[in-house]
This record gives sequence, C-alpha cells and structure tokens, in this order.
Amino acid sequence: MDSIAIEPALSGLLARSRAAWQRCTPTYAQRMDDLSRLRSILVGRFDDLAAAMSADFGQRSRHESCLADQMTVLDAISHARRHLRRWMRPKRMWADWPLLPARAEIRFRPLGVVGIISPWNYPVNLSLIPLVEALAAGNHVLIKPAEQTPRTSAMLAEIIGAAFPADRVAVVQGDAAVGAAFAALPFDHLVFTGSTAVGRKVAQAAAANLTPVTLELGGKSPALVAPGYPLATAAARIAQGKWLNAGQTCIAPDYVLVPQGTRKAFVDALREEVVRRYPSFRDTPDYTSIVSDRHYSRLVALVDEAREAGAVVVALPGEDAYDPTRRIFPPTLVLVDAAMPIGLLREEIFGPVLPLLEYAAMDDALAVIRQNPDPLAMYVFDHDRARMDRVLDAIPAGGACLNDTVLQVAQSCLPFGGIGSSGMGHYHGHAGFLTFSKQLPVLRQARWSSASLLRPPYGKLADRILALLTR
Repeated sequence: MDSIAIEPALSGLLARSRAAWQRCTPTYAQRMDDLSRLRSILVGRFDDLAAAMSADFGQRSRHESCLADQMTVLDAISHARRHLRRWMRPKRMWADWPLLPARAEIRFRPLGVVGIISPWNYPVNLSLIPLVEALAAGNHVLIKPAEQTPRTSAMLAEIIGAAFPADRVAVVQGDAAVGAAFAALPFDHLVFTGSTAVGRKVAQAAAANLTPVTLELGGKSPALVAPGYPLATAAARIAQGKWLNAGQTCIAPDYVLVPQGTRKAFVDALREEVVRRYPSFRDTPDYTSIVSDRHYSRLVALVDEAREAGAVVVALPGEDAYDPTRRIFPPTLVLVDAAMPIGLLREEIFGPVLPLLEYAAMDDALAVIRQNPDPLAMYVFDHDRARMDRVLDAIPAGGACLNDTVLQVAQSCLPFGGIGSSGMGHYHGHAGFLTFSKQLPVLRQARWSSASLLRPPYGKLADRILALLTR
C-alpha cells in the first residue's frame, strides 16, 4: 500500500465497516453463523495456514502449530457458541431499596468496529481468538497481522475474505507504517498484542481518539521451583513451556529460580528432556526456527554479553546444535547471578535462552522477582499450598499457573491479560465477550415511583425520609 494512500484507504475501510454495522447490528443467529463459518474455514484451510507459518519462520513444528494456533481457536469458538445465548441475555439486578419498586438490569450491546493488531509469534491464534470474541459480542472487525509473517498474513486475508463480507471482517496487510496508521483509526475498541515498547506507541495513538485499548504485552515471567519439589517434574514442565515455538511466546518462562545447591541437578534434568524430545536435534522437524535473522542475532548478543560477564552457558544438546543458516537456536541455559548487569536479566528474552538462578530463602527469590516489572505470567512449582498462596499474594502478575506452564492461556474459562507493563484489559471466553460489549445499565421505573416522595416543596415527610436514608 502506497504510503500517501494509507490513511484514506484505511479510513474508508473503517467507515464502510461501521456503516454496515449500523445498518444491521448482528443478531444472535448472525453471530452463531459467523462463528460457525470461521470454524469451517479454519478446519478446511489450516494445512495451508500451517504451511504458511512454517515458510515464514523457516521451520515451524506442524504439531505445535496445530496445538497453539488451531486447537486453541477451535476451543474458543466452541466455548463461545456453547455459552453465547446466556452471555447475551440481559442480567437482572436488584435496584437499591430506596428506589423500589423500580427494576434494574444490564444489557450487553456491541461496541461497533473492533481493531485487532496481532503479532508474528502465534499469527493465527492471536488474530483469531480476539476475532471470535468480538464477533460473539456482535461487532465488525478489522485485523492487522504482523508484517514479519507475510505469507501467513496473506493466507489469513484469503480465508477471511472467503468466509466474510469485507464490511464485516477484513484483513489489512502492510508494513509498520500501515500498522501505525491502523492504530490511529477511531475504532470502538483496539486490541494489540506485542512488545511493551510498541504497546506504548499504540496506546498513545489510540488515546487521540479516546479509543479504549486491550494491550497484551510481555515481560519477565518467572518460574519459581520451591524446596522439595521434584526437579525432574519441574524441568519437564518448564521445558514444555519454554521450548514451545522455540521460546517465542509472550508467556514462556523467562527465567527460573531454583533452591540453592540444586542448579546442577536441574541442568541435568533439562538435558535429559532435550535428548528425550529431540533425539536427533539437527534433523528434527519438531523444533521451530527463530523468525528472522535480526531476532537470531539479538539472542546471540544476549548470550555473548552474559558469557563475557562471567555467566556459564550450556547449549543443549551441545554447541554444534546452533545453525545460523536455518536460524535454529537450540535450548540454551545460562547460569547467572541476580546481581549481573546483563540484558538476559533486564529485558524479555523471547527465545529458547533460559537463565537459571539459585536462591537461599524464599524471601530472596521474591526479591529477585519484585525487581523486575510485573510479569504477564508467573509459574510456581510447589506442593505447599500456604507457600504458593504467599507467592501469589506477594507478586502482581497478569496470570499464574501452578505446577505447570503456559496452560492457563488455553483455558476459555479464565480471562487472559496483563498488569502494569505487561498489559491492560482482558479477553478469552466470557471476559472477551464483556471486553467487546458495552454493559448498558437500564433502570425501569414502576407505575408508582418512590422518588416522587422527594420533590419540592419539601416538608416534614421529606425530612423523615432523608433522615432514614442518611443514618
């Protein structure tokens, strides 16, 4: 799209979508049909989407694409269809007793046109799950996928265009300039998933239009292994969450805290996991490439900086596993000290590099976590409920998973969202329906109104009523 023509083209697209929504707000039947249509096209064309994602990454595990980019979206669709009638039903509320016999209720109205800016790491999941919930709430939608995965963006545009009229759902393709113009449109709600730095820019652009935003960002998500917890179990579950998509996951464990004296055993347990999962690492189709040369170089620089600062670097299964030509960056453990002034301990890693720290006491571990910004996810491995509750109460986080990793995001019954620098707002399931709805409060006055007793000219009756109400 020509840079001069970006803004009017996008404004026209938004105007057509809003006009279509105003002409005919989607009914329950329309919403159910939209969700069914989305499910059919996703099932029928997912092989094409998986191939496009793999081509964009260089190599992407087909099984992980099915798990993270297909199964999760299909589950979101099924959940919304199963509960939509109940979600849409007006919610009866009790009017405050001084206003009786008036009645109160909350109605759930669509907002209008929702904008979705999705990232490259899960380009199908993070485009379509917000779409599911925006459609369930009765909105029209414009999607701007990431320019880093152009083949997937083109495939999304093709299949969405085949499933929906362009004035109901449309995909906008383009570079960062298109993304910036998209964020500046006067949507009725805007969802952005990506880095904290870009999230700030999106929020600033939306603020000019007073557009409400849902920001799903990232951060330093810790995994805390408590004393006495089986290290082999913790290693297996942390490995699953960290090496999924080669660590290119906003809720992946970003660093691990283990009890003092257990780090070597934990390294050995992680090594066993690599050998078990990838018996022939250089030839496995089950491990995903880093998305671009720039991101590969960024990871190399982070590890080199840590090594120069005195950290011990352990590549799994070995140093010969690195393959820059295919952007294969193997699981890399970095044994660090919390006092090291290195990037691995300051910024979100977003790759298969895992810093391991030891702690002497639980207070020390909590202090390390608190020195970082509020995480998008927190993982605690413990069988002591009181100690787990203490950690949950002590650390603000977008979400938590106890004794496992990343699975909390796959639960349609749980809201997903950040806190502080890891984001704002929620979606997934009913939380998404509420985010993309206006909760319209309605007070229905009765034939006789108790408020009529408090009208001028005020007298003794009004004095007695006010005395009763203000005791």
